[in-house]
Amino acid sequence: MKYVSLDTVEPGQFLGKTIFAGSGAVLLAEGVQLTVFMINTLRRIGVSMLYIHDPLFEDAVSEDPVSEENKRLVMHRMGEALEAIRSGKDFSSKAVSISIDRLLEDISHNQEVLLQLSDIRTHDNAQFVHALNVATISALIGVNLGYSQVQLKELTIGALLHDIGKVESITDDASADPKRHHTWRGFELLKSKREFSLLIAHVAFQHHERPDGLGIPRSLTDDQIHPYAKIVKVANTYDNLLYNESGERMLPHEACEQMMAMAGSELDHEALVQFTRIVSIYPTGISVRLSSKEVGVVVGQHRGLPGRPVVRVIRQEFDGEVEVKEVDLAKHTTLFVESVQQ
Repeated sequence: MKYVSLDTVEPGQFLGKTIFAGSGAVLLAEGVQLTVFMINTLRRIGVSMLYIHDPLFEDAVSEDPVSEENKRLVMHRMGEALEAIRSGKDFSSKAVSISIDRLLEDISHNQEVLLQLSDIRTHDNAQFVHALNVATISALIGVNLGYSQVQLKELTIGALLHDIGKVESITDDASADPKRHHTWRGFELLKSKREFSLLIAHVAFQHHERPDGLGIPRSLTDDQIHPYAKIVKVANTYDNLLYNESGERMLPHEACEQMMAMAGSELDHEALVQFTRIVSIYPTGISVRLSSKEVGVVVGQHRGLPGRPVVRVIRQEFDGEVEVKEVDLAKHTTLFVESVQQ
């Protein structure tokens, strides 16, 4: 597969990765042949990048620690919870809990897979994909920290529901009235769920706090912030840097660089260190330019060496022959990724 700009996609090409609707239903399935109408519709609903099948890169598969089936389940349960709250009803803690059990089961079997966040965003599904990504990142960090199963479940439910207060919050300005901010509203909603640990509510409450005491809504300092909230802060920051609603989006390596500059002030240092061990900064399928000036596509990863992927370089010879060369940056230590091609 290749990860390409929608502007370069042509009718007749085949979609490389399923695109979900907000409810978790399939919007477009992997393998569908794209038409002019589909491409225009994708552009209208906010898609700018997507995966396509390419015969030269069929083995370049973006691995994921969570299966599509369980992603759909988590997004669906999240949608049900939000709809219940909007309607003034109670949501099912059990349904959310079961979906998180399934997510954690996948992660327990795939914890060596580097995180790539390859799900395609639309205007409709962005809120749900964001919640799913924050939950997945947080769970993987928790695994790296040696959390117990109980701790992992508390952390991951809190991460999935960290923004649940946005459904009821009237303002996102914590200085005007902190108790009307989404963090406070989320805390109030979740602490009333007796089936959930109070720590889950504190994730929603504290995920915008900072170690330097300049966070919101209560300006807590480092030792006052629960470790779960510190982890979710890291996960939330990364996903927001990649997919900011304002349109100012970063590439993974750019986001990681910016986050490292936040260590100790905005982000917890230990949670950030563990995050860097689980993330792929050059995702599989993305086109890169090497320091040798060759352009290729990332086709493989090395856990523990996120900046040293395997790159496949395709060169068209004058006689029409195609030369294919694999460059493993873990072995070619004098080469490096110079830039990402979009």
